Amino acid sequence: MDTIFAPATPPGKSGVAVVRVSGPRAHEVVRALAGDVPEPRRASLRRLRDRSGAVIDEALVLVFAPGGSFTGEPSAEFQLHGSPAVVARMRRVLLEEQGLRLAEPGEFTRRALENERLDIAQVEGLADLIEAETELQRRLALRVFSGEMRQRVESWRERLIRAMALVEAVIDFADEEVPEDVSEEVTALLEDVRAELTREIEGVRAAERLREGFEVAILGRPNAGKSTLLNRLAGREAALTSEIAGTTRDVIEVRIDLDGLPVTFLDTAGLRETDDVVEAMGVRRALERARAADLRIFLQVEDEVFPELRPGDIVVAAKADLRDSREGVSGLTGEGVDRLLDEVKEKLGRIASLPVTATRERHRQAMQAAVAGIDRAVEEVRQGEARLEIAGEELRAVVASLSGLVGYIDVEHVLDEIFSRFCLGK
Repeated sequence: MDTIFAPATPPGKSGVAVVRVSGPRAHEVVRALAGDVPEPRRASLRRLRDRSGAVIDEALVLVFAPGGSFTGEPSAEFQLHGSPAVVARMRRVLLEEQGLRLAEPGEFTRRALENERLDIAQVEGLADLIEAETELQRRLALRVFSGEMRQRVESWRERLIRAMALVEAVIDFADEEVPEDVSEEVTALLEDVRAELTREIEGVRAAERLREGFEVAILGRPNAGKSTLLNRLAGREAALTSEIAGTTRDVIEVRIDLDGLPVTFLDTAGLRETDDVVEAMGVRRALERARAADLRIFLQVEDEVFPELRPGDIVVAAKADLRDSREGVSGLTGEGVDRLLDEVKEKLGRIASLPVTATRERHRQAMQAAVAGIDRAVEEVRQGEARLEIAGEELRAVVASLSGLVGYIDVEHVLDEIFSRFCLGK
């Protein structure tokens, strides 16, 4: 296998720039540049030189023994001064070393997977951790990256394999001392696993929204104060405001971190009948985005009724600064905005609070296939001993579906898509 290298820190000036090397020649490269190989896992200050003896930089050098590194291979890190010129020079020197090449995107992580340092669910969790923008996204990604998915799959597999063993015992050793009727124990095991899978499936959408971000649409008639409210939430002039009705023609988005919740607020065109073709398109687009949003806020002017309301929507009086009552919200003065945000956080927080580790459509599909297989297996078990062989085949398919979650079976078709999103140094 080639020895690979790549910067692990972003380009540009910084205090420190890290260059990672992994593969069979990693320690030889350290010796060639630093003069010797430091003790594994102990950073040592070394003056790095190229083949001609010219100094590249003075850097901290950290080496990892096989099996003790992120990739599982002999590895090293050079912690250089964060000058673009230093990093460029280091890159040229490493490219001159025989057997070294620049890593492809995600190749370090792919080698960790191939060397069984990570499973595929942990790889997905790592990708999400790198992309995390809020505290709750970080927590969710870290749960997956820490191996919780593998632990759950192992628990499901153990019970399913126990059920399979009972079924096989009746089939293969019918004339020997085995339980005559295993249907009750097998059914109990399968229903227990099915219940846990169902809870995970129910939480996938919430986990997806937490990972990708929630959408909250602000709706109301023209001049209800939607754009002014959006600007207040954004803390800047994100949307054009005017006394002229119908100013907003397109959906304007503002993404914020709402106490750990990644939320995109949508300012939409005012809801009304209009002969203006462009404004009518804006109204239609507003309704389409609002239907897909996780939550909708309707700004109410006077006592208007919204036929589009659905359970969970928020209706709040608009332009509270012009009202005698202190209820409502005003984007102009900020009155009621904190109360509104608290209500948004409470509603979205309930969605995000499910303790799940399944975060992707791939996970949901595998678990749904497993649930369907369990249902078929239970039905076969209830048909009696003559159908147990079919039940056993169904259970083998269930185990295969769940094994694909963490990569116990071939999942090559999902790897390229996952690793293409990684940076070179990961």
